[in-house]
Amino acid sequence: MFIGGEARYVLELPELPDAWRSMLGSPHWRIEWFDGEGRKRSAVLAGGAGLDVSVPGTFANPVLALPFWPEKGIDHGVFRPAGAIFPFDVSGGRLVLSWRGGIDAAMFLELARAAGSAENAAPHPTRLPWNFNWPRFRLLFEDPALNADVRADPWLVDWPGVAARTVQSGFDRRRLVPEAVVALELPLGHGPWIGTSPFAAPLVFAATPAFPVRPGADTWVSAEGLLRANTEAWIWREF
Repeated sequence: MFIGGEARYVLELPELPDAWRSMLGSPHWRIEWFDGEGRKRSAVLAGGAGLDVSVPGTFANPVLALPFWPEKGIDHGVFRPAGAIFPFDVSGGRLVLSWRGGIDAAMFLELARAAGSAENAAPHPTRLPWNFNWPRFRLLFEDPALNADVRADPWLVDWPGVAARTVQSGFDRRRLVPEAVVALELPLGHGPWIGTSPFAAPLVFAATPAFPVRPGADTWVSAEGLLRANTEAWIWREF
């Protein structure tokens, strides 16, 4: 519904992945969006509460939903978000958030961040997030020519890097490849371990756990505690 140039919708959140729910239970959600004046807004939902938001009705706009579990010491931003982009995810009076839409919303924000950097002071208009071809971008993940691992779990891609290069020289699907990982053996339990991507299957190890780590920090959670690790260091915290 449009009111004064803004569109107001009830948010519809996705179902939590079974592995997350069985390990951590129901989450709180931090919702982030931009209002009609371009100001970032946020709200926290808990206990099944609902929320309706007003977004500018004249151009594309992202909404993020970040799950978190304060009773476990897991803050928002650790686990990957669900998301939507107005108007592509509107259904009647609802704005439908999905885990796949979380990729789009995160990419939107990374494009905006890259476009606003000093070295990209005047990017080409088609490289700005509100002019980006989001329907075509989404279709890429249905194309068997795209890297199979990325189709299965798009969070394997270095999205800040893809966004920065898109703003500089245009979008190139050949950049959608998994980041390189190394196996880090650690003296921890065999699992199951859940990762922060809603698309990733839990890890279960028969021998010494060997976690696939990247230069940026990754997180895994077991029934006993939480692991954060990258190629340089790791931290283990018991619940």
